[in-house]
Amino acid sequence: MNEPLTSFGIPSDVLVWQATFFTVLSFAVGILGGAVGLALGTIRLSFLLLLGMPPRMAAGTNILVSTLSAATGSYRHFRAGRVDFNVVAIQGIPAMIGAFIGGFAGGHVPEEILILAAGILVVWQGIELLLRARRDQKTSGATLTPTNHQLEGFARWTTARITSEAIVGFGIGLLAGAIGLILGTLRLPALIAILHISPHMAVGSNLVIGFLMGGFGWVGHLTRGQVDFPILTLMAITGMAGTYYGARLTGKMSARGLLSLMAIVLVVVGLLLIRDAYGRF
Repeated sequence: MNEPLTSFGIPSDVLVWQATFFTVLSFAVGILGGAVGLALGTIRLSFLLLLGMPPRMAAGTNILVSTLSAATGSYRHFRAGRVDFNVVAIQGIPAMIGAFIGGFAGGHVPEEILILAAGILVVWQGIELLLRARRDQKTSGATLTPTNHQLEGFARWTTARITSEAIVGFGIGLLAGAIGLILGTLRLPALIAILHISPHMAVGSNLVIGFLMGGFGWVGHLTRGQVDFPILTLMAITGMAGTYYGARLTGKMSARGLLSLMAIVLVVVGLLLIRDAYGRF
């Protein structure tokens, strides 16, 4: 179990026990993410970094795993009518452009900066999830019924709101592409706060944006050879399977309990990443 995968003719320096752990982890994260409508790439990326994968390699590998996991959830939400393509266009197009640039820019940023940024974001998202878990759950039992607001098109929003959402999308995409995350937990509150769409429509639209943005962000890492394809394959397969299964559990599990658990994990792991980055300076 302590031999690298290269010992078996597989082009990866990851140890066998680490590959096994990453595979199981991706499935578990997929279940949790599928249940609450998030890709949760922050959890995967954190453990990739903590177990010694080079930051740029971890970023390139993780962002496509998150992208493919988001694709699974996007399909289910699309079938249920919970995707507003006007919203996808407003935030998604700038996010894709930002992620594409960020994917290339990440190769020019020192590793300790990437680890520090990832740690700060992980803690931030953990706190955001914890606050989300503590909010009033009056809408938790609401029926996920698609609305007809999407028929009104872009006229629903002022130019200022559209511009603000586009700027937010670009900024998040730029950072996400460099770090190797799709940052769904940062985009989701912005969609609700700025565009005033329903939380259920925001979840579906957010996953579609994450899928599109992650694909563009991955290109920069791919061209620089910053992808561990064997680990990518293992984590993507189990991540997609977990997400599909987790989506079926939505409503059958305590969302508040899941969010609280994920928040605790993110904060702890994020602090460990910040400590690791501090030791590299």
